[in-house]
Amino acid sequence: MQGGIGVHKPRPRTAPYSQKPRTEWKKDAPATSALSVESAKLQNLTLHDWLTVFAYVDEHPDLPQDWVVTHFNSWPEGILKFTQATLS
Repeated sequence: MQGGIGVHKPRPRTAPYSQKPRTEWKKDAPATSALSVESAKLQNLTLHDWLTVFAYVDEHPDLPQDWVVTHFNSWPEGILKFTQATLS
Protein backbone atom coordinates (compact mmCIF):
# COMPACT_ATOMS: atom_id res chain seq x y z
CA MET A 1 0.00 0.00 0.00
CA GLN A 2 1.95 2.98 -1.30
CA GLY A 3 1.16 6.48 0.12
CA GLY A 4 -1.31 5.17 2.69
CA ILE A 5 -1.78 6.09 6.32
CA GLY A 6 1.35 5.96 8.46
CA VAL A 7 3.81 6.71 5.69
CA HIS A 8 5.82 9.88 6.34
CA LYS A 9 8.61 11.63 4.54
CA PRO A 10 11.92 11.41 6.44
CA ARG A 11 12.78 14.65 8.22
CA PRO A 12 16.28 15.89 9.04
CA ARG A 13 17.24 15.86 12.71
CA THR A 14 17.89 19.26 14.27
CA ALA A 15 20.92 20.02 16.38
CA PRO A 16 20.35 20.65 20.11
CA TYR A 17 19.95 24.25 21.21
CA SER A 18 23.05 26.01 22.45
CA GLN A 19 22.59 26.83 26.13
CA LYS A 20 23.87 29.95 27.80
CA PRO A 21 25.80 29.53 31.05
CA ARG A 22 23.73 30.29 34.12
CA THR A 23 24.62 33.14 36.43
CA GLU A 24 25.17 32.56 40.12
CA TRP A 25 22.39 33.65 42.49
CA LYS A 26 23.28 35.73 45.50
CA LYS A 27 21.59 33.61 48.13
CA ASP A 28 22.31 35.86 51.11
CA ALA A 29 20.90 39.08 49.57
CA PRO A 30 17.11 39.54 49.51
CA ALA A 31 15.47 40.67 46.31
CA THR A 32 14.68 44.37 46.08
CA SER A 33 12.95 46.64 43.64
CA ALA A 34 14.95 49.71 44.63
CA LEU A 35 15.56 51.98 41.68
CA SER A 36 18.42 54.25 40.86
CA VAL A 37 17.87 57.92 41.62
CA GLU A 38 17.61 58.78 37.89
CA SER A 39 14.69 56.41 37.29
CA ALA A 40 11.20 57.79 37.85
CA LYS A 41 9.05 54.76 36.91
CA LEU A 42 6.70 53.27 39.51
CA GLN A 43 7.33 49.58 40.13
CA ASN A 44 5.86 46.87 42.34
CA LEU A 45 7.81 46.52 45.56
CA THR A 46 9.03 43.17 46.82
CA LEU A 47 8.01 41.71 50.16
CA HIS A 48 11.41 42.67 51.60
CA ASP A 49 10.88 46.28 50.47
CA TRP A 50 7.44 46.44 52.12
CA LEU A 51 8.82 44.97 55.35
CA THR A 52 11.49 47.69 55.29
CA VAL A 53 8.84 50.39 54.77
CA PHE A 54 6.60 49.07 57.56
CA ALA A 55 9.55 48.73 59.94
CA TYR A 56 10.26 52.43 59.29
CA VAL A 57 6.58 53.28 59.86
CA ASP A 58 6.63 51.33 63.16
CA GLU A 59 9.75 53.22 64.29
CA HIS A 60 8.11 56.59 63.45
CA PRO A 61 4.41 56.19 64.37
CA ASP A 62 3.63 59.93 64.35
CA LEU A 63 5.06 60.52 60.87
CA PRO A 64 2.41 61.26 58.19
CA GLN A 65 2.18 58.79 55.30
CA ASP A 66 3.15 61.35 52.67
CA TRP A 67 6.39 62.01 54.59
CA VAL A 68 7.14 58.28 54.61
CA VAL A 69 6.67 58.24 50.82
CA THR A 70 8.98 61.26 50.47
CA HIS A 71 11.60 59.59 52.68
CA PHE A 72 11.74 56.47 50.50
CA ASN A 73 11.66 58.50 47.27
CA SER A 74 15.01 60.00 48.31
CA TRP A 75 16.42 56.95 50.09
CA PRO A 76 20.23 56.80 49.63
CA GLU A 77 20.25 52.98 49.20
CA GLY A 78 18.07 53.24 46.07
CA ILE A 79 14.67 54.86 45.88
CA LEU A 80 11.48 52.92 46.46
CA LYS A 81 8.72 54.50 44.38
CA PHE A 82 5.18 54.16 45.71
CA THR A 83 2.29 56.50 46.40
CA GLN A 84 0.62 57.53 49.63
CA ALA A 85 -2.54 55.73 48.51
CA THR A 86 -0.57 52.50 48.10
CA LEU A 87 0.90 52.88 51.58
CA SER A 88 -2.52 53.55 53.08
